[in-house]
This record gives sequence, structure tokens and C-alpha cells, in this order.
Amino acid sequence: MAFFTDLNRRGGRARTLAALPAVVLLGTAALSACSDPGAAASGAASEGRSTTAARNGVVYNTSPDQQRIRGEKDAALAAKVPDVVGKDGKLTVATTAGSIPLSSHATDDKTPIGVELDLAQLVADKLGLELDVQVTSWENWPLKTQSGDFEAVFSNVGINAERVKLFDFATYRAAYMGFEAKKSANYDIKGADDISGLKVSVGSGTNQEKILLAWNKELEGKGKVPATLQYYSSDADTILALSSGRTDLNIAPYPSTVYRENTRDDLKVVGKVNAGWPAETVVAATTLRGNGLAPAVTDALNSAIKDGSYAKVLERWGLSEEALAESKTVTEETFAASQAGAAK
Repeated sequence: MAFFTDLNRRGGRARTLAALPAVVLLGTAALSACSDPGAAASGAASEGRSTTAARNGVVYNTSPDQQRIRGEKDAALAAKVPDVVGKDGKLTVATTAGSIPLSSHATDDKTPIGVELDLAQLVADKLGLELDVQVTSWENWPLKTQSGDFEAVFSNVGINAERVKLFDFATYRAAYMGFEAKKSANYDIKGADDISGLKVSVGSGTNQEKILLAWNKELEGKGKVPATLQYYSSDADTILALSSGRTDLNIAPYPSTVYRENTRDDLKVVGKVNAGWPAETVVAATTLRGNGLAPAVTDALNSAIKDGSYAKVLERWGLSEEALAESKTVTEETFAASQAGAAK
């Protein structure tokens, strides 16, 4: 797991720390953003409501009783599951459960829910496996996937050049990051110049942190004041800092920022950037490199796309605009070619 350590170490030298302690943001999706998960409040789940009617017309079910959209076992697909994965009859999936509508805890504070789990359920169903969900922190999934504790990760993981050295991927959603601010703000974030001198909260070790560090380097090269990156120990603290004015911006997976814009009265989305900036990336199920599981997951996702269950899951969580027309397997060998048509 050297590259994750190195990324964090480099980030530690480059970033400007706020007065608050710099800590790893636990249980967060980039995912993305992408696109690794970033700071995101749990919203309705933390407030105890079982449903939330949002301004975008989506009624979010945050109760433990999810009544997920299910798929049927496809014998041909099940036969493609590697023996090392299928021998126990389970698909062990990791998620960080920190960000509605990606993955979060239900109103019982223990049941993982969200679009990531719904898609993982479809894949498990198609492959004839029982879904075994394991909640973990963002910084732990890489090592535990390498060790075999997790067979797949569904947690808004974006594909990048470092990750393909250790993992294979089955793509399933577009990967964007959103900038959010107080509703009274007049920011329009499109690039580095727009964050100069601002205080921005971000998750440590994420794609969005990489974007901000690159933008700060660009600002310094122009002789402009870089942004101050701030790190918080919980999702609630991150959003509280934003809503109270202690930070100017938060960057997080775009679906989470849209959710808050549509369910809160004090925040709005003020910018959107691909999680793979300056290139493009997509969100993908993440598996151990070379173990043969990623192609089976890809085929299961394409089966779900074909029969319409995939579209129903995205619609359920208000993410239809992030649908992919086709799932593809991405490995280190195919990564460069995959960049040309990503996230469209």
C-alpha cells in the first residue's frame, strides 16, 4: 500500500493546515469521487426521519427497510466468479457508509444503505452470491482489499493511475466532485483562480484533495494566495464548519452536495469538476488486481443495465444523470485507453 502512504505524505508537505487538527476523514465516497467519498453529512438519517422529500422530487428512504431492487441469478455469469471468491457463497463488499445518497447508515444507525449498496446487491444477485456488507473507513479499504478481507469495494471509488497498479475495476457511474457553500455566497468555482485565499474543507487521501493540492500549486506558480485546506474528524463537523462560516467551501462527491442542496435551506452547489481532473475518470467497483473478479462484476452490471434494474436504482437515489451506457473492466493495461471515453 505504499502509494497511498506516499500520497498522504506528499499531501502533508504540500498542504496548508488550518488551526483545527488535521485528521483523516473517516467513513466518507470519489469517490467519488469520485472520486472518493469526501466530507458529507448524513442528513435525514442522522435526524431520525425514515424518508426525506427533496426539492428535486426524490423521496429518499433512509429507513433500515430498504426493499431494494433485486436481480435474478444468471447461471452463465455465476460460472465466471473466481473460485477464491465464490467458494463461501458470499460477495464481501466494503463501503464507507458516510455520505447520502452514496452510502450511509439508516435511521437505526447501523444498517448500511445507499446507491452503492443497491448496485452491489444487484451484482451479488446476478452472480448468485449473498451480499456481505462490511463498513470500513476510507483509508482502510485498500489494504484490506489487498489482504483479501474485502472482495470488492463499492464506495464511490474513482479510477486513477496509482490505483490501477494494485486493483482492477468495473465501472458503474460518472465521477464528479461538487463545491458547496452557504446559500448567501456568490462563488462560481471553475478552476484554481476561484479558490484563491479561501478556506476549503476536504477529505484526506482523496481525489478531491489531489485536485486542490494541484490547484494550490498552480496558484503559487502565479504568485497568488493558495487556498487553506481544512480537515475535520467527522462529517457533521465538516458541514457545521461550512454552515457557520468557519470554512468558505466544501468539496465532496457531487451527489452528496446535490442532496444537501435539495434537502437543506442553507447550502448550495457552486461548482462541479470531474474527479479525475485534469483528465476524466469514473466510479467503479474495485477488486484485487488480477484475481478475475472485475470482469464478472462488469458482466453483472451490464446485465443490470440491459434489464433496466440499474436505471431503477439510480433513479431511486436521484442519480440518473450519472448513469453509464455500459460498464467496462479497467486494469493497468487498459487504463490509458479508457481515459478517452470516460464519464460521458
